[in-house]
Amino acid sequence: MPTSFTVVPVEAQGEERGSAERDGQLQEEEDEENERDRGTGDGIAKESSPFINSAELDRGNMYEGKNMALFEEEMDSNPMVSSLLNKLANYTNLTQGVVEHEADEDSKRKEVKGPRMGTFIGVYLPCLQNILGVILFLRLTWIVGTAGVLESFIIVFMCCACTMLTAISMSAIATNGVVPGPEFGGAVGLCFYLGTTFAGAMYILGTIEILLTYISPSAAIFKAEEVGEETEAMLNNMRVYGTCIIILMAIVVFVGVKYVNKLALVFLACVILSIIAIYAGVIKTAFDPPDFPICLLGNRTLSKRSFDVCAKFTESNNETRTTPLWRLFCDSSLLNATCDEYFRLNNVTEIQGIPGIMSGVLIDNLWSTYSEKGSIVEKKDQPSIAGSEETKMGGLPYVFTDIMTYFTMLVGIYFPSVTGIMAGSNRSGDLKDAQKSIPTGTILAISTTSFIYLSCIVLFGACIEGVILRDKFGEAVKGNLVVGTLAWPSPWVIVIGSFFSTCGAGLQSLTGAPRLLQAIARDGIVPFIQIFGHGKANGEPTWALLLTAGICEIGILIASLDSVAPILSMFFLMCYMFVNLACAVQTLLRTPNWRPRFKYYHWTLSFLGMSLCLALMFICSWYYALIAMLIAGCIYKYIEYRGAEKEWGDGIRGLSLNAARYALLRVEDGPPHTKNWRPQLLVLLNLDNEQLVKHPRLLSFTSQLKAGKGLTIVGSVLQGIYLDKCTETQKAEENVKALMGVEKTKGFCQIVVSPSFRDGISYLIQSAGLGGMKHNTVLMAWPQSWKQTENRFSWKNFVDTVRETTAAQQALLVAKNIDLFPTNQERFTEGNIDIWWIVHDGGMLMLLPFLLRQHKVWRKCKMRIFTVAQMDDNSIQMKKDLQMFLYHLRLNAQVEVVEMFENDISAFTYEKTLMMEQRSQMLKQMQLSKNEREREAQLIHDRNTASHSAPAVEASVAATVPEKVQMTWTKEKFAAEKHKTKDSNVSGFKDVFNMKPNQSNVRRMHTAVKLNGVVLNKSQHAQLVLLNMPGPPKNRKGDENYMEFLEVLTEGLDRVLLVRGSGREVITIYS
Repeated sequence: MPTSFTVVPVEAQGEERGSAERDGQLQEEEDEENERDRGTGDGIAKESSPFINSAELDRGNMYEGKNMALFEEEMDSNPMVSSLLNKLANYTNLTQGVVEHEADEDSKRKEVKGPRMGTFIGVYLPCLQNILGVILFLRLTWIVGTAGVLESFIIVFMCCACTMLTAISMSAIATNGVVPGPEFGGAVGLCFYLGTTFAGAMYILGTIEILLTYISPSAAIFKAEEVGEETEAMLNNMRVYGTCIIILMAIVVFVGVKYVNKLALVFLACVILSIIAIYAGVIKTAFDPPDFPICLLGNRTLSKRSFDVCAKFTESNNETRTTPLWRLFCDSSLLNATCDEYFRLNNVTEIQGIPGIMSGVLIDNLWSTYSEKGSIVEKKDQPSIAGSEETKMGGLPYVFTDIMTYFTMLVGIYFPSVTGIMAGSNRSGDLKDAQKSIPTGTILAISTTSFIYLSCIVLFGACIEGVILRDKFGEAVKGNLVVGTLAWPSPWVIVIGSFFSTCGAGLQSLTGAPRLLQAIARDGIVPFIQIFGHGKANGEPTWALLLTAGICEIGILIASLDSVAPILSMFFLMCYMFVNLACAVQTLLRTPNWRPRFKYYHWTLSFLGMSLCLALMFICSWYYALIAMLIAGCIYKYIEYRGAEKEWGDGIRGLSLNAARYALLRVEDGPPHTKNWRPQLLVLLNLDNEQLVKHPRLLSFTSQLKAGKGLTIVGSVLQGIYLDKCTETQKAEENVKALMGVEKTKGFCQIVVSPSFRDGISYLIQSAGLGGMKHNTVLMAWPQSWKQTENRFSWKNFVDTVRETTAAQQALLVAKNIDLFPTNQERFTEGNIDIWWIVHDGGMLMLLPFLLRQHKVWRKCKMRIFTVAQMDDNSIQMKKDLQMFLYHLRLNAQVEVVEMFENDISAFTYEKTLMMEQRSQMLKQMQLSKNEREREAQLIHDRNTASHSAPAVEASVAATVPEKVQMTWTKEKFAAEKHKTKDSNVSGFKDVFNMKPNQSNVRRMHTAVKLNGVVLNKSQHAQLVLLNMPGPPKNRKGDENYMEFLEVLTEGLDRVLLVRGSGREVITIYS
């Protein structure tokens, strides 16, 4: 979308001249304002200076001048557009996240940059050089011969399609700058690093193979002493030479990287010349095929390393002489010698190894010829008489296959020859226009190399005899490189060219991989590799080079190029898969920041590329694929666990948010089915003046109850106005989250600031949660100090909370004596969880102990269920029914029916009720100060606790403790009250001491006392007691009495959980 910008200069000069006089007049007023502002300013530093253009200001300040005075206070956080554009103009495209590198480069940014590279030099040629390499020269002919032209075409097409799709995704990412999250980035970066490092090992092995097989076979240190040991001797040679070359290359890289970069063009020239030589050779075969005869015994190919003449005997001077070939198959050179049976039965024939493009050999090479390890390379459709199979093949000059071949294995060996597509994007900092060059150069390079590979497959199949194609090391053509036999003007063009190109590619891998590791290390996202971010004073990655050489050495010790190739295939495929995934995810999420300049991409292409990468991984080697995925997964989880410090645009976070949104919209807003019901908790915490949690055990109990499942919202209320309490809210949230981490409570934290504590709790109960993910249960601690009127969470708040949860149809759990509850580290080795099932309100009482016993703390506790039988209940039948009910619920618990018979209300109950009502009445009537009211409450509470031993109610009580206030009612106070409130109040005070308790309250107190006695008798030593929580009275006047009833009901018990169900069924007998 084209956008035009217009820069409008502000005409300020005339205004400045016109305002000179005004400035003089306003001088004094501004001085006064300045003095006032120093006392009442909002903390912005600029207010210390009243004049925007004053001399004290720094002249270099970016908002100098009066024109922008209106925005002056925001300039620290919001810079001027001019300064922003200035910074963007001076921006250099460094590796993202490398803070140290940026600091070092600050001084260099001012220097004039040299001419930057265009698409051809900067992207196309490096990609071409990295893609074309060792496999083309050493293995492509063998792959064509083994898999046939058609299957080879499929292999190459699959691999090239994979890299083309990846290049499209990479172009979108490179032209947008999005990073798919630090965990992703770290995993992809390390996969790419390991792939590049193993590629270095593969190139070095290729270099040695060319040296020892085709250039100087005599240079081998280990020789095969016995038949069949050739392969092992070759591998040992590879290990020795490879280790030497790695040390040599590491020294070269350490001493002078610039020389390696300068030689890059030379190495590229070698590759291009070699490919031109191949095409020239193909054209030449059309009219003048080269002379490379192959010797066949029957249909078996013979190795020409140990003989020259392809015949059993020769005629010279009318005399028949046996040839060196005869002596290889027979026990002597005589014509009557005992010979190998197959040798005796079959004739020796000689055919042309390269019949040429016009010969029609393509038809023979169309189909695959897979074979077992150690089998002889045979020509199809050649006459042959089979001898007895008992003959030993070892020691005979046949061409044998060195490994077992099959389609998927060839894919693994071939894939490294299409890697290298990221060579251009790796040097984006040196390009004139990276966002244009990277897509164009990379896609052109892949198109070129794909054409070269696909045409080479057809041309090799059309020009070269099948047995030579399957002859991996060119033994049938006197140890020549098979591709070399086709080349023009000489095989040595290819041999020398491929030697230098593989050598150069190995050097470049050893140069590039340490820098890649250094960049990842300096990003700080993988903490354990940070040491590799350090290097020499000029920034050369010394430690990273040592690690790279060490990993390369592992590849060298494997020694077989065919075994190393699938390993690096895995790492590159993993890397490409992540690139495609990142592009697909960003496109599907429609992230606002996803605006690639490269427009020719689509999420389906990225998804297809990702699927192809995954398929190729498992096609190459399923066990290697699993190991590579495990390594990448471990890196991902490690970075996630350690917490990536870099704040990058995270694609995975965007994916998580989108998935969460989708899931939330799918979750029904209504209540779930009873089978799916679980307590989704809103935990109400109290905070002290330091914003620390008062009862941490409440969170311990939450994690024990939830065991990491379902929703948990931890809420708390700060009293005040949000604008004043911002910092305290943040501090409170940090403290609560820290405690949630310690207690392993998985959930969300929500701090609400409200003018009143009561309203804040109401807001939380109403609005916590989102959509279908809302809480259905409120967990809170019992207010231990509810009798103190100073307490923030007073009994009024508590009772209102009980009422609101009922109104919202939510369950309520109240933990009494919460500080006695166990921590997550404690373990109960014995004991009971006792459930007192008085009334049925949905089955919460049954479900909670079951959930608690899932946790280690409560696992060894036994469940006991008590229910109360009235006078006219059949307790035996009740017990049977309850046992059957629990059996259907699939709960294992002991059952006991407690009989509670009607009896007279005791004097103690009557008296306790009277004390409670007197206290309540006196607090209402006596208009005392806040302090006196609290003391009066304390006084009557003391009398209540002493009422067991002193049944008589005294009209006036003297305090027995010297520290406590003495008799609150004095004659002076009474006289003053008398004058103030006249006769009506006086009669009221007299009534306090002459009143009779309310019969309803007496009955409630009787139930509480009676039930408390029964519970204490059975459950005093239980680890936890769960009780039905009676609801508050409908008449609000009795709220304080309600608290007293609950206190009496739970008196003498250590750990109590009062449970009030929501009224809906939460447990079912159906599965």
